[in-house]
Amino acid sequence: MKTIVIGYDETEPAKRALARAAELAQAFNASLVVTSVARVMAPGPRSTGGVDPADPVDLHREQLEHAKAYLTERGIDAVYQPAAGDPAAVIVEAAEREGADLIVVGTREPGIIERLLGTSVSSGVAHKSHCDVLIVH
Repeated sequence: MKTIVIGYDETEPAKRALARAAELAQAFNASLVVTSVARVMAPGPRSTGGVDPADPVDLHREQLEHAKAYLTERGIDAVYQPAAGDPAAVIVEAAEREGADLIVVGTREPGIIERLLGTSVSSGVAHKSHCDVLIVH
């Protein structure tokens, strides 16, 4: 295992996933790429879409700084990539671009809306990825 990509958003499941990815990176001497993705709103009849104002890219940059502090404290170097788009698709694209062997994402119990719409990021990553995916609970 040479490269691990982690999707990070500072939720408790994502923090557990970051810890697991750090353990794996150390155990396998693997490179770690941490991405945090601001969601993009679909354009409506009177809007052009764009980044969700409740989920700005700057927030994700801040989250990456927290991930960096956590990893640095453990002696782990990583690459940090803020992004905007569909989180599952962007995480998978990052893994493909980086030639990742593994994607690590956290998951939580989906609500009724997520179940009906199938909008779980971890589920989307698992279905779209061409490499192994570790879903951390």
